[in-house]
Amino acid sequence: KKAVTNYSVVSYNDEMSLLRLKLETGRTHQIRVHMFDLGHPLVGDATYGKRKERNTAIKRQALHASSLTFEHPVYKLKMSFISPLEKDFKELIKSEGL
Repeated sequence: KKAVTNYSVVSYNDEMSLLRLKLETGRTHQIRVHMFDLGHPLVGDATYGKRKERNTAIKRQALHASSLTFEHPVYKLKMSFISPLEKDFKELIKSEGL
């Protein structure tokens, strides 16, 4: 099935990049698979990422949904949610100079 992920680079260093992604589709593991296929797996992704990563400020997948919008499947209302970055994600960005 078709899966489309649009992305832009927010900042980067020699080791990693901070990206902004916008999905046109919603497939299982879509972001993780697309980034892996591009040769840039997510930090902390044990399935699609590097087996041995250097120590980072985050102990999980470095993936965060800052906003989600979708149509409610029953009521057909547009629903939007916003979520601030967690502390560990902020620490990763700061520690990597991103």
